[in-house]
Amino acid sequence: TGKDDTHLLIVVTSDRGLCGGFNGSITRDVRSRITTLEAAGKTVKLIVVGKKGVAALRRDLADRIVAAHEELSKPSPNFDGAATVSQTVADMFNAGEFDVCTVIYSRFVSALTQIVTPLQLIPFTAPVDEASEGNEATGDGAVYDFEPDEEEILTALLPRNLSVQVFRAMLESFASEQGARMTAMDSATRNAGDMINRLTIQYNRTRQAAITTELIEIISGAEAL
Repeated sequence: TGKDDTHLLIVVTSDRGLCGGFNGSITRDVRSRITTLEAAGKTVKLIVVGKKGVAALRRDLADRIVAAHEELSKPSPNFDGAATVSQTVADMFNAGEFDVCTVIYSRFVSALTQIVTPLQLIPFTAPVDEASEGNEATGDGAVYDFEPDEEEILTALLPRNLSVQVFRAMLESFASEQGARMTAMDSATRNAGDMINRLTIQYNRTRQAAITTELIEIISGAEAL
């Protein structure tokens, strides 16, 4: 549209819990981003993917949520689910309901590290190839033949690209969720083991103290006789 008055944020979270602060970090980033945009006079709308994100954001941002998609990633993300989200975005764009669309997801780095990442989908920005950047000969003066014509190709490719980018965000988020869950469960197992050890020591000390008290009572009784 050439404007940036209305921002649509696609928030990708998980459908299941027990993954530590995975969902909390995403929702905190979204709230911070909304505060910044609205302070600049922008209008913000939300499409939330994932049951946990819907539950967390609906408490205080329900008026900004225009669509909520739950359990699209069960048992794992699939392209049909991503196409459902992208179709909602396309319909809203065709109706002129937003100017800029950004998907916010957790990018997988390792099982210990996941980074909340924004990716602008509309207006589309092509990635910069650093290897060819600065090479003026690359692509200059080249002539391309299109069959069918450019408009028909873009009409098919751009919606497909939107679905692919949403699918990418869902896959990254799913991988990050599993990494966060593995880390959280490992930490919970270690904490449970430490607690068992502390309680075992406490039990043994209490038991030993009780036995010592009984022995003292028996010895005292024998000496009294």
